[in-house]
Amino acid sequence: MKSFTSALFLVITALVASLGTANAFTIKGTKGGSFEASSVAAFDSPWAMTFVDKDRLLVTTKPGKLWLVRTDGKKELVGGLPDALVGGQGGLGDVVLHPNFSDNQIVYVSMVTTGDADGTRRAIVLRGELDLSTPPKLSNVERIWQQDPALEGKGHFSHRIAFGPDGKMFITSGDRQEQTPAQRWDMALGKIIRLNDDGTVPPDNPFQNKGDLAKSFWTTGHRNALGIAFDAGGRLWAHEMGPLHGDELNLIKPGLNYGWPVVSNGDNYNGSEIPDHPTRPEFEAPKAFWVPSIAPSGLVIYSGTRFPDWTGDAFIGGLVSRALIRVDLSGDTATEAERFRWGKRVREVEQGPDGNLWVLEDRDGGRLLKLTAP
Repeated sequence: MKSFTSALFLVITALVASLGTANAFTIKGTKGGSFEASSVAAFDSPWAMTFVDKDRLLVTTKPGKLWLVRTDGKKELVGGLPDALVGGQGGLGDVVLHPNFSDNQIVYVSMVTTGDADGTRRAIVLRGELDLSTPPKLSNVERIWQQDPALEGKGHFSHRIAFGPDGKMFITSGDRQEQTPAQRWDMALGKIIRLNDDGTVPPDNPFQNKGDLAKSFWTTGHRNALGIAFDAGGRLWAHEMGPLHGDELNLIKPGLNYGWPVVSNGDNYNGSEIPDHPTRPEFEAPKAFWVPSIAPSGLVIYSGTRFPDWTGDAFIGGLVSRALIRVDLSGDTATEAERFRWGKRVREVEQGPDGNLWVLEDRDGGRLLKLTAP
């Protein structure tokens, strides 16, 4: 009887231990790097995240929910947001904090909503004040930017947001799968937008003589930019999905035209060729590009100390590539350095306050993962 009890105790101990580590696994890179990954929470099609403090972060889901999530996995639904228009690539999008969030509690959220007429859609950016009491909620929510014009399609909204060192807000505005608007001055499509924190237009934007709408443009000639981030030197980087391959990582400089749809290192989906970037030197070429496609989504430029060998590197989520991709940034050059795969589409990547990396997997059941050093 005593031996049976001992054996049973060992089985139960092993089971408890296995349950405690069931959500932990190792992710190995293609060049010898590795992460220890732990699953914190799961969501229905998560899309973006941002840390509120060292213990809590906000997570958006494409179907329209904003969550306040503790790093131990507990989560609460945040109220106060209007409904997002969900369909195709549209829904609830990015979430970022005001640079002075600790003083003003202001949060910015992007989403897709109806346009000016039935059947049209556009991306918008909302600003509200976050109340962290239970239950958490946003109040004084106001629309401070909208994507003009609204169109019928359901793709290429982009609507990623980043704040620069100067306190200005940058928004990626996709071409809505229409291509030619990226080169038009009367459409805020296929552009990177630069605004003040209240949505007004700074007078020092580069295009002051191309019409009122163009005064909000920072750069032109973009396709579908789903990642935007500043490096430690204050330089802005953004990646965008190419057509049939030709995804790009661009160093964003004011007033430049990045060429879409005139040039691309990919081809049209019907197989017709698009001239490559070197054929048109008047357009700014990407610092790195991918053929075949990685389908980039999410971007962070690492500035922590947990992974000292990677400080200053960019990390990009890969959808079709099902990987987290590390890119070495050196001056104005960018070179893919390593891929980390665990069989999941990676929608978003952020750096936590403690210097660890956090990722969101794509689609239903997508997990929030904490990546630490092995």
